[in-house]
Amino acid sequence: MADVRIGVVGCSGRMGVNLLRTVAATPGCAIAGGTERPEHAAVGSDLGTLAGVDGLALPVGDDAAALLAASDAVLDFTVPEATVQHARLAAETGTPLVIGTTGADAAQDAAIREAAQATAIVRAANMSVGVNLLLQLTRQVAALLDEDFDIEIVEMHHRYKVDAPSGTALALGQAAAAGRGVGHDAAALRGRDGITGERPRGGIGYAVLRGGNVVGDHSVVFAADNERIELTHKAADRAIFARGAVRAALWLQGQPPGLYGMKDVLGF
Repeated sequence: MADVRIGVVGCSGRMGVNLLRTVAATPGCAIAGGTERPEHAAVGSDLGTLAGVDGLALPVGDDAAALLAASDAVLDFTVPEATVQHARLAAETGTPLVIGTTGADAAQDAAIREAAQATAIVRAANMSVGVNLLLQLTRQVAALLDEDFDIEIVEMHHRYKVDAPSGTALALGQAAAAGRGVGHDAAALRGRDGITGERPRGGIGYAVLRGGNVVGDHSVVFAADNERIELTHKAADRAIFARGAVRAALWLQGQPPGLYGMKDVLGF
């Protein structure tokens, strides 16, 4: 069988380079190409040199539409504004799309859902197998424990991350809320500062840390009087996200249009 040709938009960023390397190293996959926004300094440079992959002989392009048309799947870990554009292009070409971008607003979420009516899209706040297991465990534990257990989500990322809480932290909060059978937005406790008063019963709290080059640490704490349960995942290398994204791209081959998650890819 022919290799699955996978393209990467935003190919020169930290995740983009990891995605290229992972595609190149995965049996049955081939790099279809990589793009950046037209004004980016990487445009025109050698894709193989950028990613440390020999034998590619491909330049970094600036035409996402052409890349989508030439690919069996495309990986997108960019920014919400760009991701919406890529999703619309994927809908036009029918190209499966894997989205790892976080920080989208309601209108951008709606645009991605609309695009998924015309092509198959996997969208996840975190592509790691371990984090997706943590999401499942969080939902199950929250369903078993009553409101005597306060729920707090603590996350830490590198100093360059621009959104907070992280998409993964919010996904964990949503999993906890689903387990409890409550609405996430009504239960969420965000932005504590100053005299906040007592913690409300049943709330789902968030704490955000930024610094250094931390790839991503997430903990869900269930705290009651005299006992505490903590579920934790720590990422040491972005390659774990890249491996999940490539796995999702392979899974998408032959799938009908729709918006899928890593639960579907992993069979949870």
